[in-house]
Amino acid sequence: MPVLGLQLMMLKDRINEKGMFEVLRQVHDLDITAVEVSQVTMTDELIDDLVRGKEELGVETAAMSASIAPGGNGFALETEFDRAVDACRRTGSRYLRIGMMPFSAMVSKEACEAWAAEVEPYAARLAEQGVTLCYHNHHVDLIRFDGERIFDIVRRVAPSLLFEVDLHWVQRGGMAPLDMLKAYTGACKLIHVKDFRIAPLPAEVYAKFEAKELEGKDFYDVFLGLAQFAEVGQGNMNWPELLPAAEAAGAEYFLIEQDDTYGRDPIDCIRESREYLRSIGY
Repeated sequence: MPVLGLQLMMLKDRINEKGMFEVLRQVHDLDITAVEVSQVTMTDELIDDLVRGKEELGVETAAMSASIAPGGNGFALETEFDRAVDACRRTGSRYLRIGMMPFSAMVSKEACEAWAAEVEPYAARLAEQGVTLCYHNHHVDLIRFDGERIFDIVRRVAPSLLFEVDLHWVQRGGMAPLDMLKAYTGACKLIHVKDFRIAPLPAEVYAKFEAKELEGKDFYDVFLGLAQFAEVGQGNMNWPELLPAAEAAGAEYFLIEQDDTYGRDPIDCIRESREYLRSIGY
């Protein structure tokens, strides 16, 4: 069974305030045994805390973030390749992950191909060092150029680059997550376990619409924006079917994530997600 972990983007403010080790202690107390590191500065002190978290708490580092050029999220492979590999060796992480392709790569088939071609040599070099580079999708990865999804372009041009599949974004992109996992079996190594719900239409917004205080377009923008990120088990995703399918597709880590907690304490949301996953056998 894949290891259950947490995407630490949810706790980045706490990491910046209290340090990585104290956050790992909280993660451990939530009965979560792995973390993915994202959206924090990869200082030597933070890496030391990840090592300490594994040794003292048993919380392993599932993956850390990387980009190609400096200025992105995590290690910049152009300038920090050796440092990224060393951090993986020290923490025991076998995965680095790219959180998003540049927006410029999303505009055409040629732009996407150029980006994937830029990434492939780094993915191949990392593989030689025992580190797998994965690419995290969003809904845009279901865009089709000449009948070919961005997913397919990336696999064709960068075969050394595997996937971190965010099942929420697959669903939001209009592809059934079960179909995606089946189609890309073998490439799906990291899974973001993130639910999808539709929030109720706010009564006050409808009242303004009825009173002609809100124009039709503005009301429709609210209507289209009812899609939300949800605690696992509190949305519409079929996790009892999805998680076994993800395991069959090659997943090694299931990582709880919720991009927005809508004013709730992230720890409470993580706890709720963890309790649901326990209730279905994880």
